[in-house]
Amino acid sequence: MLSLEPRSQAILEKVRTEGFQPIETLAALFGVSSQTIRRDVNALCEDGLLLRRHGGVDVPPRANPNLLYEDRQILNLDAKRRIAARVADAIPDGASLFLGIGTTPEQVAHALLGRTGLTVMTNNLNVALVLARSGSASVSIASGTIRPHDLDVVGPDAAQFFDKFKVDIAIFGVGGVDADGSLLDFSADEVQTRLRMRANCRRSFLVLDHSKFGRNASVRGGQIADVSAVFTDAPPPPAIADLLVASDVALTLAP
Repeated sequence: MLSLEPRSQAILEKVRTEGFQPIETLAALFGVSSQTIRRDVNALCEDGLLLRRHGGVDVPPRANPNLLYEDRQILNLDAKRRIAARVADAIPDGASLFLGIGTTPEQVAHALLGRTGLTVMTNNLNVALVLARSGSASVSIASGTIRPHDLDVVGPDAAQFFDKFKVDIAIFGVGGVDADGSLLDFSADEVQTRLRMRANCRRSFLVLDHSKFGRNASVRGGQIADVSAVFTDAPPPPAIADLLVASDVALTLAP
């Protein structure tokens, strides 16, 4: 997995979030020369993360509206690790868990390596490999279709897999959160699997970094008010914060 310098990480996040950025704008934002920004941008483009356009840099075209998994693994990585550490603090030894797809749940799996006696059901092959290799967790995998880049399992069989269990805590991410609190994802398969996880747990933890608030995705399923707790790295927008308070949803920040 690629490891980016802090300024390159910040450039990547800004372009992913806001679209095309002129070189001069980035230079002024970070207080460095245009030549320095061009070096950063050139490296990001060589890695396939960004695309040079006249006078600036943009996101490369994707057939899939979501980012490639490899890109998402390095996007806001420090924030995801901090979130994962807070989630792990809330999970006792011997707990039964659902762990969903995505890069933040993958970081939660790494953070759980200090726990013992866990029983984990997942459709995320990255999560399964992390925890199975630890030898301290019992891991079960959903059946279905493996998406080659994401290494997760989707489809009707994967969604129905979670109906076989009742666990202490379900931990899942989301593609985006709309301004009204709607939870959004990039495919109906992702939504159905997440909804089945939430329906078959005693508590549900939504894990997401701040970039997911206001991020657009095309498939709606569930509300942020439906979960037991939200773990994120920065305060959510005021309307979302008010909704969490009104719905008695616990909010844990990992700044």
